[in-house]
Formats: sequence, structure tokens, C-alpha cells
Amino acid sequence: MAGKISKTTFSCQACGYQTPKWMGKCPDCGQWETLVEEVQTGRAPFGQVSGFSSDKQEPVPIDSVQFENEGRMETGIREFDRVLGGGLVPGSMVLIGGDPGIGKSTLMLQALYGLAKNQTTVLYVSGEESVRQIAMRSRRLNAMSPNLWAVSEIDLDIILSLVQSKKPDVLVIDSIQTVYSGDLTSTPGSVSQVRESTLKLMLMAKKTGIPTLLVGHVTKDGAIAGPRLLEHMVDTVLYFEGDRNHIFRILRAVKNRFGSTNEIGVFEMGEKGLEEIANPSALFLSERPANAPGSVVTASMEGTRPILVELQALAGTESLGTPRRTILGLDYNRVSLLVAVMEKKLGMQMMRHDIFMNVAGGAKVDEPAVDLGIVSAIASSFLDRAVPDGTVVMGEVGLTGEVRAISHIDTRMTETIKMGFTKCFVPETNLKRMPRNNDIEVIGISTVSDAMELLF
Repeated sequence: MAGKISKTTFSCQACGYQTPKWMGKCPDCGQWETLVEEVQTGRAPFGQVSGFSSDKQEPVPIDSVQFENEGRMETGIREFDRVLGGGLVPGSMVLIGGDPGIGKSTLMLQALYGLAKNQTTVLYVSGEESVRQIAMRSRRLNAMSPNLWAVSEIDLDIILSLVQSKKPDVLVIDSIQTVYSGDLTSTPGSVSQVRESTLKLMLMAKKTGIPTLLVGHVTKDGAIAGPRLLEHMVDTVLYFEGDRNHIFRILRAVKNRFGSTNEIGVFEMGEKGLEEIANPSALFLSERPANAPGSVVTASMEGTRPILVELQALAGTESLGTPRRTILGLDYNRVSLLVAVMEKKLGMQMMRHDIFMNVAGGAKVDEPAVDLGIVSAIASSFLDRAVPDGTVVMGEVGLTGEVRAISHIDTRMTETIKMGFTKCFVPETNLKRMPRNNDIEVIGISTVSDAMELLF
């Protein structure tokens, strides 16, 4: 039998691009100094690794496939299950990314404990902590169970053999950047190692039906470290967002083959781990100042869940040079577009003023339905006049200054009434289609000029 053939390539650690020679700049993603030399060797097919044999499959008519409606595995953490689409799907692979120290490992331990309480055998594989450290953290989180197995291992072949011998119902790898395959000579965390390890774990998950959760680190840009191919290989990609110095965390789905990508889960980091926030609207509005210029409440949809958020704006003094634009939690280009509309249609000379905008609580809002809220917040700060207390503003703003209809108006209004607001500005088109409600005063708006006259 011929020996293994070695091949030297240079792989981009940002996007996975490969080239036979070194270059200072990656021609695919444009990043500098990201091409690293890696030695690849010929190896056995993936289907013949660690006892998971691959049988030849023949094409069959899709309507002849027999299957039963397999139930999802609920973790007991409602916010986590909501983002997944109802729970873990058998044989699925979930990738969870987030900044270091954000709480990814804590979330995994609490989710595994929720599964273990239901007599589900789970295996937690850590490449960053010893078993003793995992046990100490589990005891602090009150997540101790005989059905929760833990091991500290980074060799992929040993991990796969443990899966074959222990036969867990759920597997967690924390983190995928620490796992290495002996078939490659590159270091753990490199593009080749991450891709190879994920492929073998994916094969195992599909053949055994074991849901597999991979924890991944993120780069400075906020993307999961490793090639973008990694996100295409898995079934679900979740991002755990938030500031390490802030107690609130948001779990967001950016890809989900078994559910919506618009759902979010809100958590609060406490001494006993992550706690679910059942009413995010109350959380984001809990510290809202009363009668403060530049503060406006609007209604945003996150999947099927309506959330009231506070938009804060600060229009600074006239700048002699280039005006500053600092936007947090909103689309920068969208805010710039609305500022241009305000200058053209409202006569407010905004282009020479510094403008700062923020979504309170660290939330991110990217739907057009909050356009009128953005305009109202900037105008409130610019005029130094507060929006009347108990008011919610929603609507999409066009380039000609018109206020367009928005979706899910009934759901947004229900949340607005539940939170105790007494007045709501909505697009005129939506008002014509809404049933009359005596619990709140609803005012129809057709242009931004009408909104400014009624608000200020």
C-alpha cells in the first residue's frame, strides 16, 4: 500500500481560501497576514473513521421516504428552546458563538442539566477546562446530575470513540477550536483542523441521530473564528451577544434549518448562572427616564415576539468640521437616510450637527417599522422637547416623508397596551384596518410633518 502523500498549502485563517504559495493579502477576503502554511496528508474517507462506517446510498423517490414525526428534545430553558425553534432536533448540529466570557459554557451546562433531569444522557467534552473545573462550575450553577457526563479531551478520534462506547443522547464540544485530528499536522484552531473536525462530527451526528452542539470563538469582527464554510456545514448558528460588564445577554439565531431566524432569547447573568427574562419589554424600559428629550419608545418584532425598546438620540452642537455619527444597535445607513429626510422635509438643518443614537439595554433593531421612532428621537433632542410620557411611536418612513404601513400591528399594539402605554402613533394605513380599542388612544400618521406637529 502506498504511503500517505503530504501536500503543503497556505490557508487563510479568516475565510478558508487556499493557495499553493504564500501571499501577504488574501485575494478572497482581502485580509492581510492571514495565510498560514499547513501540511495536509492523504487520509481515509470520512465514512471509515472511528467505527462509523458509510454504506452506499441509492437515490429514492422523495414521496416514498417513510419517517415518523420525531419530537424535539426540550432543554427546559424556554428562551433557548424558543431560539432553536422548539428544542433540539435529533441528528442536528448547532454552532454557538460569542465573545470570551459572555456565558457560552454556562449556557451549555445549564441546558445539559435541563436535559439530564429528564433522564437524558448527555456528554460534555471540554478542551479548555479540566473535569474538576467543570464540576466546580456545575456545583456553583446547581447543575449536578448523574446523567451529565464530562470529559476533558481534544483528540477527535478519542472523542468519537467515547461517543461510540457511551452512546450519549446529546453531545457538546466546548470549543471546536481546541479539537484536533491526527490526520493533519496543523495546530488546533487552524482552518483545516476546524473544518476537518466539524465534518467528522457532522457525519457522526447524521448517522447516529445524536444532537451535537459546538461552541465556537469569535473574531474581532464578531464572526465565528474559522472559515465561513463552518456556518454552511451546521444546521443552526446561534450568536450569544452582550457586554461582559453588563448583566444582560441576548441569544440570536442567524441560521436555522428547523425554525425561524428572527427569534431571540433574553437572559440575565447572575450569581447562579443565566436566568431567563420572560418580559424583555419591561427589562429594556425599566430605567427609562421620564420627560427626557431624545428618548422615544417604539415597538420592534423579534420573530413572533413583540418587544418595546427605548431609542435614545443626542443631537450635538454644530460642528465646524466633519460631523460625527455614532450609531449603536441601529443600521448606520438607515439613520443617515432618515436624517436626510428630516433636513429636506422638516427643514431641520441636521447635516452639520453631531448625532449619537443608541438602543437602550444593548438590543439591536434592524426593521423599518422603527423609522418613525428614530426620526422622533432625533427631533426631540434637536428641539430639546420631550415626547409626551406614555407614548409609543411606530411606522416606516419613505424618502418623500410619507409614513408607510407596518406588519404585525395587532401584536405590537397588544404588547403596548400590556406595558401600560396610553397613546400610540401608527401609520394612517394601519389605523384604517385596525379595530377600535378603548384601552389606548391610537393616532394615525400619514407624513413625518404630521408626526412632528402632534408630538411637539
